[in-house]
Amino acid sequence: MAGERILVVEDDRAVARGLEYALQADGYAVLSAPTAARALELARSADPHLALLDVRLPDGSGLDICRTLRGEGRRLPILMLTARDEEVDKVIGLELGADDYIVKPYALRELLSRIRAQLRRAYGELAASAGGAAEAEVVFGDVEVDLTRLRVRRGGTPVDLTPTEFRLLRHLVLHPGRPFSRDQLLEAVWGYDSSVTSDRTVDVHMRHLRQKLEPVAAAPRWLVTVRGVGYAFDREGAGG
Repeated sequence: MAGERILVVEDDRAVARGLEYALQADGYAVLSAPTAARALELARSADPHLALLDVRLPDGSGLDICRTLRGEGRRLPILMLTARDEEVDKVIGLELGADDYIVKPYALRELLSRIRAQLRRAYGELAASAGGAAEAEVVFGDVEVDLTRLRVRRGGTPVDLTPTEFRLLRHLVLHPGRPFSRDQLLEAVWGYDSSVTSDRTVDVHMRHLRQKLEPVAAAPRWLVTVRGVGYAFDREGAGG
């Protein structure tokens, strides 16, 4: 893709301007919003490919924007900008549906790398590789994962997964029975190593998948924890 639209939500005009210049120089079209209200307006009218949300805004929070966008069924990748000491904000952002976060102060090169990875995986690699999957559809319990159309249904009802959730699910179901460490999942799904992001990112997204797809999220049958290793897809449903 070229000219993807990036929604930058940042109330500090100097910071916002620097981000705009850097993103435009990288070939992106930038939509800039200094407030939560303007951010939601642009998200609904301009349909951006990715949102970069600062947590602290004069009329609310980037967390509120994230919650609203996900509540409206918008699946664009969302990256949260958080201060170094805002561990709670990082966790809440992931719980509300953010795909990733980056800590201030950040290197511009790292931020651009994160944005490229999210766009590539949400709109490029996943779609391009879906048709070449070993199986067009994977079924477990009452869940159907359509790897060609990138859709999930449970009991015949569509399940709304974010692009990151789908990538994580896809990676696991294409390797049934194989346990993956969090580091391996970070590299395969997010494209980063553990020195850049946090194991908690994997845990939160796995919890979301279990809540959406397992009969009892606290006692998963298919998306199981492998003690001392990480996670795996148990096609026989013997977990829990």
